[in-house]
Amino acid sequence: MPKVQPRHEMQPVPPLDTTYWQQRYEIGQTGWDTGAITPPLRDYFNQLGLPDSRRILIPGAGRGYEAEYLHRAGWPNVLVADLAPAALEALQTRVPGFPAAHLLLADFFALAPTPPFDLIVEQTFFCALDPTLRPAYARQCARLLRPGGTLMGLLFDTEFSQPGPPFGGSRAEYRAYFEPYFDFVHFDTATNSLPPRQGRELFICLKRKAVLAQDDR
Repeated sequence: MPKVQPRHEMQPVPPLDTTYWQQRYEIGQTGWDTGAITPPLRDYFNQLGLPDSRRILIPGAGRGYEAEYLHRAGWPNVLVADLAPAALEALQTRVPGFPAAHLLLADFFALAPTPPFDLIVEQTFFCALDPTLRPAYARQCARLLRPGGTLMGLLFDTEFSQPGPPFGGSRAEYRAYFEPYFDFVHFDTATNSLPPRQGRELFICLKRKAVLAQDDR
């Protein structure tokens, strides 16, 4: 796979660990938090049909507005993962009926694909990772999904003037990461982003390939 070197990879990145993210919540430095599900994800969820047994994972879920929306719509197998206890506690407090067993205080890269997921939802997690982890993110999403499973969500199609996180990037860079593992259903500028993000978000809907290389399973 070609290695793309975006400008942000030249900047030093702090340790983006549990301590870092927990502190961001404790001091209220959560600029990514919109306070509700964003329109592109809401509209995608609304066309999924009636709730069923599909397993849905939202990694780096933060306060979990997407999980809340799906839960209230009746989807029974929605799991969220985050490194910061404060993020999961916020979801549990706001939605007491959300299954405690589906709140995973865990490293996304350590999750096991047993059983596999049908859908992975991306919302500001990718942009919060150290950019050197982006190839591993694409590979891990493929590992966690069943063949034909879906990775959907939003990526920032822009560069930021300030050091991240969040870290920006371009669709050409992203395509290089995902092409080895996914077929592209939709990969274009979101048309219904929130006003501050209008024209700067890429809506993706990718289907995991039926067969992965032996080293990527």
